Amino acid sequence: MSPTITPAAPRRLTSQDFRTLGLAALGGALEFYDFIIFVFFAAVIGKLFFPPDMPDWLVLIQTFGIFAAGYLVRPVGGIVLAHFGDLFGRKRVFSFSILLMALSTLGMALMPTYATIGVAAPILLVVMRLLQGAAIGGEVPGAWTFVAEHVPFRRVGFACGFLCSGLTLGILLGSFIATIINSVFLPETISAWAWRIPFLLGGAFGLVAVWLRRWLQETPIFTEMKASRALAPELPLKAVLRDHKRGVVVSVLLTWILSAGIVVTTLMTATFLQKLYGYTAQQSLAATSFGTLFLIFGTATAGAIVDRVGSGRFFIAGGIFFGVATWAFYSFAATSLTVVFVLYAVMGLAVGMVGAVPYVMVRAFPARVRFSGLSFSYNISYAIFGGMTPIAVTTLLAVNPMAHAWYLLFIAALTVGLGIYLTLYGESVESEAGIEELTARMAKG
Repeated sequence: MSPTITPAAPRRLTSQDFRTLGLAALGGALEFYDFIIFVFFAAVIGKLFFPPDMPDWLVLIQTFGIFAAGYLVRPVGGIVLAHFGDLFGRKRVFSFSILLMALSTLGMALMPTYATIGVAAPILLVVMRLLQGAAIGGEVPGAWTFVAEHVPFRRVGFACGFLCSGLTLGILLGSFIATIINSVFLPETISAWAWRIPFLLGGAFGLVAVWLRRWLQETPIFTEMKASRALAPELPLKAVLRDHKRGVVVSVLLTWILSAGIVVTTLMTATFLQKLYGYTAQQSLAATSFGTLFLIFGTATAGAIVDRVGSGRFFIAGGIFFGVATWAFYSFAATSLTVVFVLYAVMGLAVGMVGAVPYVMVRAFPARVRFSGLSFSYNISYAIFGGMTPIAVTTLLAVNPMAHAWYLLFIAALTVGLGIYLTLYGESVESEAGIEELTARMAKG
Protein backbone atom coordinates (compact mmCIF):
# COMPACT_ATOMS: atom_id res chain seq x y z
CA MET A 1 0.00 0.00 0.00
CA SER A 2 1.23 3.51 -0.77
CA PRO A 3 2.77 5.46 2.10
CA THR A 4 0.39 7.81 3.82
CA ILE A 5 0.67 11.13 5.59
CA THR A 6 -1.36 11.32 8.77
CA PRO A 7 -2.26 14.63 10.42
CA ALA A 8 -0.36 15.08 13.65
CA ALA A 9 -3.37 16.59 15.37
CA PRO A 10 -6.65 15.57 13.67
CA ARG A 11 -9.13 18.40 13.91
CA ARG A 12 -12.65 18.09 15.24
CA LEU A 13 -15.77 18.60 13.19
CA THR A 14 -16.44 22.33 12.89
CA SER A 15 -19.67 24.25 12.51
CA GLN A 16 -18.89 24.54 8.78
CA ASP A 17 -18.54 20.75 8.58
CA PHE A 18 -21.92 20.27 10.23
CA ARG A 19 -23.47 22.86 7.92
CA THR A 20 -22.11 20.99 4.90
CA LEU A 21 -23.32 17.66 6.26
CA GLY A 22 -26.74 19.07 7.03
CA LEU A 23 -27.26 20.63 3.60
CA ALA A 24 -25.95 17.55 1.81
CA ALA A 25 -28.11 15.20 3.87
CA LEU A 26 -31.24 17.32 3.47
CA GLY A 27 -30.77 17.61 -0.27
CA GLY A 28 -30.16 13.86 -0.48
CA ALA A 29 -33.31 13.20 1.52
CA LEU A 30 -35.42 15.24 -0.86
CA GLU A 31 -33.91 13.55 -3.92
CA PHE A 32 -34.25 10.06 -2.43
CA TYR A 33 -37.90 10.81 -1.64
CA ASP A 34 -38.45 11.55 -5.33
CA PHE A 35 -36.89 8.24 -6.34
CA ILE A 36 -38.70 5.91 -3.93
CA ILE A 37 -42.18 7.45 -3.70
CA PHE A 38 -43.05 5.31 -6.73
CA VAL A 39 -42.87 2.07 -4.74
CA PHE A 40 -45.36 3.23 -2.11
CA PHE A 41 -48.00 3.65 -4.81
CA ALA A 42 -47.00 0.62 -6.88
CA ALA A 43 -50.39 -1.08 -6.52
CA VAL A 44 -52.32 2.04 -7.62
CA ILE A 45 -49.92 2.85 -10.46
CA GLY A 46 -50.11 -0.73 -11.73
CA LYS A 47 -53.89 -0.53 -12.08
CA LEU A 48 -53.75 2.87 -13.80
CA PHE A 49 -50.94 2.25 -16.28
CA PHE A 50 -51.65 -1.31 -17.42
CA PRO A 51 -54.66 -2.96 -19.10
CA PRO A 52 -57.55 -3.51 -16.63
CA ASP A 53 -57.91 -7.20 -17.56
CA MET A 54 -54.31 -8.07 -16.63
CA PRO A 55 -53.98 -10.48 -13.63
CA ASP A 56 -52.98 -8.83 -10.34
CA TRP A 57 -49.81 -10.88 -9.97
CA LEU A 58 -48.62 -9.90 -13.45
CA VAL A 59 -49.46 -6.23 -12.82
CA LEU A 60 -47.38 -6.34 -9.61
CA ILE A 61 -44.40 -7.92 -11.38
CA GLN A 62 -44.55 -5.43 -14.26
CA THR A 63 -44.92 -2.48 -11.89
CA PHE A 64 -41.88 -3.58 -9.91
CA GLY A 65 -40.21 -4.08 -13.29
CA ILE A 66 -40.69 -0.38 -14.03
CA PHE A 67 -39.37 0.35 -10.55
CA ALA A 68 -36.35 -1.78 -11.46
CA ALA A 69 -35.84 0.18 -14.71
CA GLY A 70 -34.76 3.12 -12.61
CA TYR A 71 -31.98 0.96 -11.20
CA LEU A 72 -30.91 -0.53 -14.52
CA VAL A 73 -30.10 2.89 -16.03
CA ARG A 74 -28.19 4.04 -12.96
CA PRO A 75 -24.76 2.89 -14.21
CA VAL A 76 -25.00 5.04 -17.34
CA GLY A 77 -26.11 8.16 -15.47
CA GLY A 78 -23.74 7.53 -12.60
CA ILE A 79 -20.66 6.88 -14.74
CA VAL A 80 -21.26 9.94 -16.93
CA LEU A 81 -21.91 12.25 -13.98
CA ALA A 82 -18.96 10.83 -12.02
CA HIS A 83 -16.65 11.37 -15.00
CA PHE A 84 -17.41 15.09 -14.95
CA GLY A 85 -17.29 15.12 -11.15
CA ASP A 86 -13.72 13.78 -11.12
CA LEU A 87 -12.57 16.19 -13.85
CA PHE A 88 -14.52 19.39 -13.20
CA GLY A 89 -15.68 19.28 -9.58
CA ARG A 90 -18.05 17.54 -7.20
CA LYS A 91 -20.38 20.48 -6.54
CA ARG A 92 -21.58 21.02 -10.13
CA VAL A 93 -22.58 17.40 -10.60
CA PHE A 94 -24.09 17.33 -7.12
CA SER A 95 -26.48 20.14 -8.13
CA PHE A 96 -27.29 18.90 -11.64
CA SER A 97 -28.35 15.43 -10.46
CA ILE A 98 -31.05 16.83 -8.21
CA LEU A 99 -32.39 19.15 -10.92
CA LEU A 100 -32.80 16.17 -13.26
CA MET A 101 -34.60 14.27 -10.51
CA ALA A 102 -37.00 17.14 -9.80
CA LEU A 103 -38.00 17.57 -13.44
CA SER A 104 -38.57 13.85 -14.07
CA THR A 105 -40.65 13.53 -10.88
CA LEU A 106 -42.85 16.43 -11.99
CA GLY A 107 -43.20 14.65 -15.31
CA MET A 108 -44.53 11.54 -13.55
CA ALA A 109 -47.06 13.65 -11.65
CA LEU A 110 -48.51 15.08 -14.86
CA MET A 111 -48.64 11.91 -17.00
CA PRO A 112 -51.91 10.63 -18.52
CA THR A 113 -52.93 7.06 -17.65
CA TYR A 114 -53.63 3.95 -19.75
CA ALA A 115 -57.33 4.85 -19.97
CA THR A 116 -56.37 8.10 -21.73
CA ILE A 117 -53.49 7.25 -24.07
CA GLY A 118 -53.27 3.45 -23.99
CA VAL A 119 -49.91 1.73 -24.29
CA ALA A 120 -48.09 5.08 -24.47
CA ALA A 121 -48.80 5.52 -20.74
CA PRO A 122 -46.49 2.76 -19.45
CA ILE A 123 -43.87 3.79 -22.03
CA LEU A 124 -43.85 7.37 -20.71
CA LEU A 125 -43.73 6.01 -17.19
CA VAL A 126 -40.62 4.01 -18.05
CA VAL A 127 -38.97 7.09 -19.64
CA MET A 128 -39.54 9.20 -16.53
CA ARG A 129 -38.28 6.36 -14.36
CA LEU A 130 -35.12 6.09 -16.47
CA LEU A 131 -34.43 9.81 -16.01
CA GLN A 132 -34.89 9.39 -12.27
CA GLY A 133 -32.45 6.49 -12.32
CA ALA A 134 -29.83 8.52 -14.18
CA ALA A 135 -30.16 11.28 -11.59
CA ILE A 136 -29.91 9.05 -8.52
CA GLY A 137 -26.98 7.23 -10.13
CA GLY A 138 -24.85 10.32 -9.63
CA GLU A 139 -26.44 11.49 -6.38
CA VAL A 140 -25.45 8.83 -3.85
CA PRO A 141 -21.80 8.27 -4.87
CA GLY A 142 -21.43 12.01 -5.35
CA ALA A 143 -22.83 12.70 -1.90
CA TRP A 144 -20.52 10.19 -0.22
CA THR A 145 -17.53 11.60 -2.06
CA PHE A 146 -18.56 15.16 -1.25
CA VAL A 147 -18.93 14.74 2.51
CA ALA A 148 -15.93 12.39 2.87
CA GLU A 149 -13.69 15.02 1.29
CA HIS A 150 -14.99 17.79 3.54
CA VAL A 151 -14.51 16.21 6.98
CA PRO A 152 -11.40 15.08 8.91
CA PHE A 153 -10.12 11.65 7.87
CA ARG A 154 -11.03 10.03 11.19
CA ARG A 155 -14.65 11.20 10.89
CA VAL A 156 -15.36 9.81 7.42
CA GLY A 157 -17.50 6.98 8.83
CA PHE A 158 -19.64 9.35 10.85
CA ALA A 159 -20.04 11.75 7.92
CA CYS A 160 -21.11 9.01 5.49
CA GLY A 161 -23.37 7.39 8.09
CA PHE A 162 -24.98 10.76 8.78
CA LEU A 163 -25.56 11.21 5.06
CA CYS A 164 -27.11 7.74 4.86
CA SER A 165 -29.47 8.84 7.61
CA GLY A 166 -30.44 11.78 5.42
CA LEU A 167 -31.11 9.50 2.47
CA THR A 168 -33.14 7.25 4.75
CA LEU A 169 -35.08 10.30 5.90
CA GLY A 170 -36.21 10.60 2.28
CA ILE A 171 -37.68 7.09 2.53
CA LEU A 172 -39.41 8.02 5.78
CA LEU A 173 -40.78 11.16 4.19
CA GLY A 174 -42.14 9.08 1.32
CA SER A 175 -43.72 6.63 3.73
CA PHE A 176 -45.16 9.50 5.79
CA ILE A 177 -46.71 11.20 2.77
CA ALA A 178 -48.08 7.88 1.52
CA THR A 179 -49.64 7.22 4.95
CA ILE A 180 -51.32 10.62 4.94
CA ILE A 181 -52.66 10.14 1.40
CA ASN A 182 -54.08 6.71 2.27
CA SER A 183 -55.62 8.06 5.50
CA VAL A 184 -57.18 11.24 4.11
CA PHE A 185 -58.49 10.03 0.76
CA LEU A 186 -60.74 7.14 -0.20
CA PRO A 187 -59.22 4.48 -2.49
CA GLU A 188 -61.39 5.72 -5.36
CA THR A 189 -60.12 9.28 -4.91
CA ILE A 190 -56.51 8.10 -4.77
CA SER A 191 -56.95 6.21 -8.04
CA ALA A 192 -58.71 9.18 -9.64
CA TRP A 193 -56.16 11.91 -8.86
CA ALA A 194 -54.72 11.93 -5.33
CA TRP A 195 -51.88 9.55 -6.26
CA ARG A 196 -50.34 12.50 -8.15
CA ILE A 197 -49.92 14.61 -5.01
CA PRO A 198 -46.77 12.87 -3.71
CA PHE A 199 -45.08 13.28 -7.10
CA LEU A 200 -46.00 16.96 -7.31
CA LEU A 201 -44.58 17.45 -3.82
CA GLY A 202 -41.49 15.52 -4.83
CA GLY A 203 -40.84 17.80 -7.78
CA ALA A 204 -41.24 20.84 -5.57
CA PHE A 205 -38.95 19.30 -2.91
CA GLY A 206 -36.35 18.66 -5.59
CA LEU A 207 -36.36 22.28 -6.75
CA VAL A 208 -35.92 23.37 -3.12
CA ALA A 209 -32.91 21.05 -2.85
CA VAL A 210 -31.40 22.59 -6.00
CA TRP A 211 -31.63 25.97 -4.32
CA LEU A 212 -30.16 24.66 -1.06
CA ARG A 213 -27.08 23.30 -2.80
CA ARG A 214 -26.16 26.76 -4.00
CA TRP A 215 -24.74 27.29 -0.51
CA LEU A 216 -22.36 24.33 -0.62
CA GLN A 217 -18.67 24.83 -1.40
CA GLU A 218 -16.43 22.64 -3.56
CA THR A 219 -14.54 20.03 -1.52
CA PRO A 220 -11.11 21.15 -0.23
CA ILE A 221 -9.57 17.94 -1.59
CA PHE A 222 -10.77 18.54 -5.15
CA THR A 223 -9.71 22.18 -4.93
CA GLU A 224 -6.25 21.09 -3.76
CA MET A 225 -5.95 18.51 -6.54
CA LYS A 226 -6.97 21.06 -9.16
CA ALA A 227 -4.51 23.63 -7.86
CA SER A 228 -1.64 21.10 -7.80
CA ARG A 229 -2.63 19.60 -11.19
CA ALA A 230 -3.21 16.21 -9.57
CA LEU A 231 -6.45 15.41 -11.40
CA ALA A 232 -6.70 12.14 -13.33
CA PRO A 233 -4.55 12.48 -16.50
CA GLU A 234 -6.74 9.96 -18.35
CA LEU A 235 -10.30 8.69 -18.39
CA PRO A 236 -11.03 8.17 -14.66
CA LEU A 237 -13.02 4.96 -15.20
CA LYS A 238 -10.14 3.46 -17.18
CA ALA A 239 -7.82 4.00 -14.22
CA VAL A 240 -10.40 2.49 -11.86
CA LEU A 241 -10.77 -0.71 -13.88
CA ARG A 242 -7.03 -1.07 -14.42
CA ASP A 243 -5.66 -0.22 -10.98
CA HIS A 244 -8.42 -0.79 -8.44
CA LYS A 245 -10.13 -4.10 -9.29
CA ARG A 246 -10.14 -5.30 -5.68
CA GLY A 247 -11.77 -2.08 -4.53
CA VAL A 248 -14.43 -2.50 -7.22
CA VAL A 249 -15.25 -6.08 -6.17
CA VAL A 250 -15.50 -5.21 -2.47
CA SER A 251 -17.62 -2.14 -3.26
CA VAL A 252 -19.96 -4.17 -5.49
CA LEU A 253 -20.52 -6.71 -2.71
CA LEU A 254 -21.07 -3.99 -0.12
CA THR A 255 -23.62 -2.32 -2.38
CA TRP A 256 -25.41 -5.65 -2.79
CA ILE A 257 -25.73 -5.79 1.00
CA LEU A 258 -26.94 -2.19 1.13
CA SER A 259 -29.47 -2.65 -1.67
CA ALA A 260 -30.92 -5.82 -0.14
CA GLY A 261 -31.26 -4.16 3.24
CA ILE A 262 -33.08 -1.11 1.88
CA VAL A 263 -35.10 -2.58 -1.00
CA VAL A 264 -36.52 -5.64 0.80
CA THR A 265 -36.90 -4.52 4.41
CA THR A 266 -38.08 -0.98 3.71
CA LEU A 267 -39.35 -0.46 0.18
CA MET A 268 -41.02 -3.84 -0.42
CA THR A 269 -42.18 -4.71 3.08
CA ALA A 270 -45.16 -2.32 3.04
CA THR A 271 -46.52 -4.38 0.13
CA PHE A 272 -45.60 -7.67 1.83
CA LEU A 273 -47.47 -6.72 4.98
CA GLN A 274 -50.60 -6.19 2.90
CA LYS A 275 -50.32 -9.11 0.47
CA LEU A 276 -48.77 -11.77 2.73
CA TYR A 277 -49.70 -10.85 6.29
CA GLY A 278 -53.16 -9.34 5.90
CA TYR A 279 -52.62 -5.80 7.21
CA THR A 280 -54.30 -2.73 5.75
CA ALA A 281 -52.44 -0.15 3.67
CA GLN A 282 -52.56 2.33 6.56
CA GLN A 283 -51.22 -0.20 9.07
CA SER A 284 -48.47 -1.35 6.71
CA LEU A 285 -47.28 2.15 5.90
CA ALA A 286 -47.39 3.19 9.57
CA ALA A 287 -45.24 0.17 10.49
CA THR A 288 -42.80 0.98 7.68
CA SER A 289 -42.52 4.57 8.91
CA PHE A 290 -41.87 3.40 12.48
CA GLY A 291 -39.17 0.96 11.38
CA THR A 292 -37.54 3.61 9.19
CA LEU A 293 -37.19 5.92 12.21
CA PHE A 294 -34.94 3.31 13.80
CA LEU A 295 -33.13 2.79 10.50
CA ILE A 296 -32.25 6.50 10.46
CA PHE A 297 -30.77 6.23 13.95
CA GLY A 298 -29.04 2.96 13.05
CA THR A 299 -27.21 4.31 9.99
CA ALA A 300 -25.78 7.32 11.85
CA THR A 301 -24.75 5.10 14.75
CA ALA A 302 -23.12 2.58 12.41
CA GLY A 303 -20.99 5.30 10.84
CA ALA A 304 -19.80 6.52 14.23
CA ILE A 305 -18.99 2.99 15.42
CA VAL A 306 -17.05 1.95 12.31
CA ASP A 307 -14.75 4.95 12.76
CA ARG A 308 -13.70 3.43 16.10
CA VAL A 309 -13.68 -0.34 15.55
CA GLY A 310 -12.89 -0.67 11.85
CA SER A 311 -14.89 -2.25 9.05
CA GLY A 312 -13.99 -5.92 9.57
CA ARG A 313 -15.19 -6.42 13.12
CA PHE A 314 -18.16 -4.15 12.51
CA PHE A 315 -19.55 -6.16 9.60
CA ILE A 316 -19.05 -9.49 11.33
CA ALA A 317 -21.18 -8.35 14.27
CA GLY A 318 -23.57 -6.38 12.08
CA GLY A 319 -24.18 -9.32 9.75
CA ILE A 320 -25.14 -11.62 12.63
CA PHE A 321 -27.51 -9.01 14.09
CA PHE A 322 -29.02 -8.40 10.65
CA GLY A 323 -29.70 -12.11 10.05
CA VAL A 324 -31.36 -12.67 13.42
CA ALA A 325 -33.48 -9.50 13.26
CA THR A 326 -34.80 -9.97 9.71
CA TRP A 327 -35.63 -13.66 10.17
CA ALA A 328 -37.48 -12.89 13.41
CA PHE A 329 -39.49 -10.11 11.77
CA TYR A 330 -40.75 -12.11 8.81
CA SER A 331 -41.35 -15.21 10.93
CA PHE A 332 -43.59 -13.46 13.48
CA ALA A 333 -45.02 -10.49 11.55
CA ALA A 334 -48.44 -12.16 11.28
CA THR A 335 -48.78 -12.42 15.08
CA SER A 336 -50.17 -8.93 15.74
CA LEU A 337 -49.69 -5.30 14.80
CA THR A 338 -47.89 -4.66 18.10
CA VAL A 339 -45.39 -7.41 17.34
CA VAL A 340 -44.86 -5.94 13.86
CA PHE A 341 -43.98 -2.54 15.32
CA VAL A 342 -41.58 -3.96 17.92
CA LEU A 343 -39.80 -6.27 15.51
CA TYR A 344 -39.68 -3.59 12.81
CA ALA A 345 -37.86 -1.29 15.25
CA VAL A 346 -35.26 -4.00 15.93
CA MET A 347 -34.93 -4.78 12.21
CA GLY A 348 -34.51 -1.07 11.45
CA LEU A 349 -31.59 -0.86 13.85
CA ALA A 350 -30.06 -3.98 12.31
CA VAL A 351 -30.42 -2.75 8.74
CA GLY A 352 -28.73 0.46 9.92
CA MET A 353 -25.42 -1.36 9.51
CA VAL A 354 -25.52 -0.20 5.87
CA GLY A 355 -24.51 3.24 7.17
CA ALA A 356 -20.98 1.83 7.45
CA VAL A 357 -20.84 0.69 3.81
CA PRO A 358 -19.51 3.99 2.35
CA TYR A 359 -16.76 4.07 4.98
CA VAL A 360 -15.05 1.26 3.10
CA MET A 361 -16.02 2.42 -0.38
CA VAL A 362 -14.62 5.97 -0.14
CA ARG A 363 -11.34 4.52 1.15
CA ALA A 364 -11.13 1.97 -1.66
CA PHE A 365 -10.26 4.58 -4.32
CA PRO A 366 -7.76 7.48 -4.36
CA ALA A 367 -9.16 10.99 -4.61
CA ARG A 368 -8.41 11.58 -8.29
CA VAL A 369 -10.76 8.73 -9.35
CA ARG A 370 -12.87 8.37 -6.20
CA PHE A 371 -16.16 9.61 -7.67
CA SER A 372 -15.82 7.36 -10.74
CA GLY A 373 -14.76 4.31 -8.70
CA LEU A 374 -17.61 4.74 -6.24
CA SER A 375 -20.16 5.45 -8.94
CA PHE A 376 -19.19 2.54 -11.18
CA SER A 377 -19.14 -0.01 -8.37
CA TYR A 378 -22.27 1.26 -6.63
CA ASN A 379 -24.41 1.66 -9.72
CA ILE A 380 -23.40 -1.55 -11.47
CA SER A 381 -24.20 -3.47 -8.30
CA TYR A 382 -27.46 -1.62 -7.69
CA ALA A 383 -28.53 -2.14 -11.31
CA ILE A 384 -28.03 -5.89 -10.96
CA PHE A 385 -28.97 -6.61 -7.37
CA GLY A 386 -31.15 -3.63 -6.44
CA GLY A 387 -33.01 -3.71 -9.73
CA MET A 388 -33.56 -7.45 -9.95
CA THR A 389 -34.28 -8.08 -6.27
CA PRO A 390 -37.94 -6.94 -6.37
CA ILE A 391 -38.67 -9.09 -9.42
CA ALA A 392 -36.77 -12.13 -8.14
CA VAL A 393 -38.23 -12.03 -4.63
CA THR A 394 -41.77 -11.42 -5.88
CA THR A 395 -41.45 -14.32 -8.32
CA LEU A 396 -39.95 -16.70 -5.73
CA LEU A 397 -42.75 -15.94 -3.29
CA ALA A 398 -44.99 -18.07 -5.51
CA VAL A 399 -42.70 -21.00 -4.65
CA ASN A 400 -41.89 -20.25 -1.01
CA PRO A 401 -43.83 -17.76 1.16
CA MET A 402 -40.65 -17.06 3.15
CA ALA A 403 -38.47 -16.41 0.08
CA HIS A 404 -37.80 -12.83 1.16
CA ALA A 405 -36.57 -13.97 4.60
CA TRP A 406 -34.29 -16.64 3.12
CA TYR A 407 -32.82 -14.08 0.74
CA LEU A 408 -31.97 -11.75 3.62
CA LEU A 409 -30.46 -14.63 5.58
CA PHE A 410 -28.12 -15.21 2.65
CA ILE A 411 -27.26 -11.49 2.67
CA ALA A 412 -26.44 -11.75 6.38
CA ALA A 413 -24.03 -14.61 5.67
CA LEU A 414 -22.44 -12.58 2.87
CA THR A 415 -21.99 -9.65 5.28
CA VAL A 416 -20.23 -11.82 7.86
CA GLY A 417 -18.00 -13.32 5.17
CA LEU A 418 -17.06 -9.90 3.87
CA GLY A 419 -16.37 -8.75 7.44
CA ILE A 420 -13.92 -11.63 7.87
CA TYR A 421 -12.24 -10.72 4.59
CA LEU A 422 -11.89 -7.07 5.61
CA THR A 423 -10.45 -8.12 8.96
CA LEU A 424 -7.76 -10.13 7.22
CA TYR A 425 -7.11 -8.07 4.09
CA GLY A 426 -8.73 -4.67 4.68
CA GLU A 427 -5.51 -2.70 4.32
CA SER A 428 -4.99 -4.04 0.81
CA VAL A 429 -8.44 -2.77 -0.17
CA GLU A 430 -8.41 0.68 1.39
CA SER A 431 -6.24 3.08 -0.62
CA GLU A 432 -6.15 5.62 2.15
CA ALA A 433 -3.55 7.96 0.65
CA GLY A 434 -6.06 9.85 -1.47
CA ILE A 435 -8.06 11.13 1.48
CA GLU A 436 -5.39 11.02 4.15
CA GLU A 437 -2.65 12.98 2.43
CA LEU A 438 -4.84 15.92 1.46
CA THR A 439 -6.71 15.86 4.77
CA ALA A 440 -3.33 16.29 6.43
CA ARG A 441 -2.80 19.48 4.42
CA MET A 442 -6.23 20.70 5.44
CA ALA A 443 -5.46 19.97 9.12
CA LYS A 444 -2.37 22.19 9.10
CA GLY A 445 -4.59 25.27 9.17
